[in-house]
Amino acid sequence: MKKDSKKRKKGSGIFLVVLIILLGLFGSMIGFITDFLWFRELDYVSVFFTKLFTQLKIGIPAFVVITALAYLYLKMLKRGYFKKVQSSDVVSEKTLNLTALGLSAAFGALLSVTVASSLWFQILQYLNSTDFGVKDPLFNNDVSFYVFKLQFVSGLNSMGLGLIIAFALLTFVYYLVLMSLRRPQFFEPIEPEPEAPYEENDNVRHGDFGRNNNSFGGPWGDLLGRFMGMSGMSGPGRPAARKKSKQVDSSNLMQLLSIASKQIVILGVLFFLMLSVNFLLRQYTLLFTNTVGVVYGAGYTAVTVTLWVYRILMVLSVVAAFVFASGMLRKKYRVLLTVPVIMIAVGVVGIGASVLIQNLVVSPDEINKESAYLRNNIKFTQMAYDLQDVTIKPFAASNTLSKEDILNNTETISNIRINDYDPAKKFYTQTQNIRSYYAFNDVDVDRYFVNGEYTQTFLAVREIDESQIREEWLNKHLKYTHGYGITLSRVDKVTASGQPDMLVSGIPPVSQIEEIDVTRPEIYFGELTNNYILTNTNEEEFDYPNGDENKYTTYEGDAGIKLNPLNRVMFAIREQSLKILVSTNITGESKIIINRNIEQRVKKIMPHLQYDEDPYIVSADGKLYWMIDAYTVSANYPYSEPFSANGLNYLRNSVKVVIDAYNGETYFYLVDDKDPIATTYKKIYPELFKDFSEMPESIQSHIRYPNKLLNIQANIYKRYHMNDVKVFYQGEDLWDIANEIYGTQEITISPNYYIMKLPGETSAEFVNTIPYTPKNKKNMTGLLVARNDGENYGKLVLYQLPKNKNIYGPMQIEAQIDQHTEISKEFSLWNSSGSTYSRGNLFIIPIEQSLLYVEPVYLEATNSSIPEVKRVIVAYGDKISYKETLSEALDALFGENSTGQGTQNGGSGAGAGTSTTSPDQMSAADLIVKASEEFELAQSAQRNGDWAGYGEHITALEKYLKLLAPSTDAAASQTEE
Repeated sequence: MKKDSKKRKKGSGIFLVVLIILLGLFGSMIGFITDFLWFRELDYVSVFFTKLFTQLKIGIPAFVVITALAYLYLKMLKRGYFKKVQSSDVVSEKTLNLTALGLSAAFGALLSVTVASSLWFQILQYLNSTDFGVKDPLFNNDVSFYVFKLQFVSGLNSMGLGLIIAFALLTFVYYLVLMSLRRPQFFEPIEPEPEAPYEENDNVRHGDFGRNNNSFGGPWGDLLGRFMGMSGMSGPGRPAARKKSKQVDSSNLMQLLSIASKQIVILGVLFFLMLSVNFLLRQYTLLFTNTVGVVYGAGYTAVTVTLWVYRILMVLSVVAAFVFASGMLRKKYRVLLTVPVIMIAVGVVGIGASVLIQNLVVSPDEINKESAYLRNNIKFTQMAYDLQDVTIKPFAASNTLSKEDILNNTETISNIRINDYDPAKKFYTQTQNIRSYYAFNDVDVDRYFVNGEYTQTFLAVREIDESQIREEWLNKHLKYTHGYGITLSRVDKVTASGQPDMLVSGIPPVSQIEEIDVTRPEIYFGELTNNYILTNTNEEEFDYPNGDENKYTTYEGDAGIKLNPLNRVMFAIREQSLKILVSTNITGESKIIINRNIEQRVKKIMPHLQYDEDPYIVSADGKLYWMIDAYTVSANYPYSEPFSANGLNYLRNSVKVVIDAYNGETYFYLVDDKDPIATTYKKIYPELFKDFSEMPESIQSHIRYPNKLLNIQANIYKRYHMNDVKVFYQGEDLWDIANEIYGTQEITISPNYYIMKLPGETSAEFVNTIPYTPKNKKNMTGLLVARNDGENYGKLVLYQLPKNKNIYGPMQIEAQIDQHTEISKEFSLWNSSGSTYSRGNLFIIPIEQSLLYVEPVYLEATNSSIPEVKRVIVAYGDKISYKETLSEALDALFGENSTGQGTQNGGSGAGAGTSTTSPDQMSAADLIVKASEEFELAQSAQRNGDWAGYGEHITALEKYLKLLAPSTDAAASQTEE
């Protein structure tokens, strides 16, 4: 009965283990299958299987080869053990073979999975590598060797070292198995009988443990025998008697070491040879590591000392392999440590020599010793960040700007941004959210044609804020499935109250211009969409609010995976939701849409790119698209200065990702086919990357040169604009990114987008710029411009200011603003009257051969959260103009009507800076929109206790209603007739 109970318990334990394994495998298969269904939905099946098939191509042969080698190796160990070790235990040959096979299979599986999972992408890069066409100056290898191949070869070397250590562990484990299944026959001494005569073959009668007469054989047998008393003499010339024992002690382990000596020799030799390869590969890493000295990469000390230390260690590792083999075979174990000790000494001496050479040879004559390496550093850093072809244009900054120049640059003047991102976002949030469950995650800047004019705009997407939706499962996954619509405003116009002048607003979105008409405003994919949703169910989806009622819809797009019975089970497990399985709202036509967050979406499709943190929305052909800038990076570009803490020192924005906000279709477009990394990725994933020419022209016109890329390049260029080695070494012309006052704090200027006509060009274009000042100084020395349009996309231009005269930098202009009596007085008055002022970005605008500075000023009531543009500051030379509008400020500096737009009644500037359409010229539809806006603003002011603002908005509302009344009366009379 006890035996049966034990068997039942043992059987239950095995069943439980098997069940846990099966459940784990089933869970993994659920994730795998549902991911496959998602990739199939996107038509990226080949992308999905690239990783799996590559791992199988690597893993299966590796498993077979490693398992076979391990099995043959274990059989060899067994054969040697049986020859040299006697035992009374009888072991089944089949049992030992099965044990060896099991250990070999487990060993092969572990190593092959490790190799396949860690090296699969490096192997693909190696096989598909694209040459850079640039060779390093030290080893004369193409840069592709370091970017694509070195990591793979180093990985193989590391795997080889790991494999050797793993075989050593396998050897130890298998000997333990052999000793446990076929225990050796050991002996221990007993007291001898005096009358027993000594016989020459006495030891044979008691069992021969080895091949020699001594039970352990050879010199080790004598040594161990003496140590264990096995050769002790009970009298002159008489050995001690022995009795059988199965106790394992140190002598037995020493004999096992002797038995395994050949295996140890082989593993030791291989280890030292792999170590030699490791030192060979480490010399290449000198090109992109920060060694001693002023050079990033291999400098004088690294080339003359460190490099030769690696080479000496490489040779010594080969010598160590031969010495190790000789020492083990000759049993001279002390010799084994000789070469490793020498290698350690060489390493220590190398470190000391590096310090001495650097301090005694290089530092006293650093400019001459490091000049060749500094030249490499400059050249390769510029190439790594695509800064080698920056067009440098002298800019006189002559302060000769006239009224005629202003009139001749109306495209630039009419696009000067007097709105900022944060105030615009606050305004959208307060007036365009409509409901609490909507949110504007970000405000994006772009350019569109507005009434035929190339115009810079702010654009924001109204997404569902999932944190504001009630927690019921039906609400989160069936009802509130999508955001709705966009808001769009000009950056250069504000209303009479200082708010953004809306071109697209409301729900449904109402467009004031013909060029932008959003016919598909639903946002199913976005930055805030993290929940999975179920569409085409029996429950209609909430579409948008319409007064006191809500509008409902059913999804008509192509996104989603059909929920057949099997898929319902799998996704219920994947999402850990039983409701997917039991909900009666789900039909045979229902779909599940997953991975709706656009950032997570692109990373899941292509995780080997880096993505910009600022996706932006594009309106094209009546639809909405997300665009994400994707970057190729590397940390292995020779001699290039890193731009990040993790050592990345190569950067390109070679890929633009476009995502349909309604259907979720995701396309990767290769915009820079000169980038070897992007080209290599396209070879690996030919079905994923499309040529830039395949991108629709309506979307092509909205690609931007990323601010992130320009900011990194600008920071690198602060130092690496210097091509002369001596100037570079001495830091004679170091630059800084200029600072500004934003709000009330001093910050570093970030790149800003503009529409402007660059000096020497014939038409306005979309650009982003960033200004430089000399190191630790405030005067301006240059303006770096990135061009964004057409054939000029990606070209960098540096407008270099003269060094023989002082050109006011941004902080010097800010200081002049602080010292201006009228401005200072008004700022103080506002702060003391329950309001808060803040200063917007300081815009630096080159016009002809002069610089114009523009800064908007915002006023925000303490109890209100909507900043309003109240003043515009224009600085030119030593003059500052401080007016309510940009037109008035320019008129004050350059003469009446300098913008060619005149003024409105009451002296309010109707030109740049305010809405160009007067209320009495608006259509009935426009008046309704404006009246609705004023009503929303009045309600907001009332909620915030801003009664002054409330009165202003009610007055404006009354004005619009009065203007609307004649139109209504006329329409009524026409109806009666």
